[in-house]
Amino acid sequence: MEIQINFIVTSINYFINYKLNHLSLQLLSLLLGFFISTALSTIPAQTGDWGIIAAAIIVTNQEIVSKIIYQTKINSYYKSILIVKILLKYCNNIKIGILYGLFVDAFKLGS
Repeated sequence: MEIQINFIVTSINYFINYKLNHLSLQLLSLLLGFFISTALSTIPAQTGDWGIIAAAIIVTNQEIVSKIIYQTKINSYYKSILIVKILLKYCNNIKIGILYGLFVDAFKLGS
């Protein structure tokens, strides 16, 4: 009985210390992506002539990050390196935040 209780306590400690910390960092990276998309969609739009260049930079960045994350050769190589795997997850979350932010901005402009 004592072994089971110790296992439950260590499992809860692991969840609290690692999983919640990891979840909060993932949410922060999503919000950082949302903030970056808001900055990228409002600052170059002040002059009006930087819209196409900003869109090209955003699309290029999104495609490069997607290629790095979803490529199978690189993904299988980096699975052994934990820090690189975590950083790739955060980069992917920032990318998702940027796409979500641009999507929300498009709805704001459309209404």
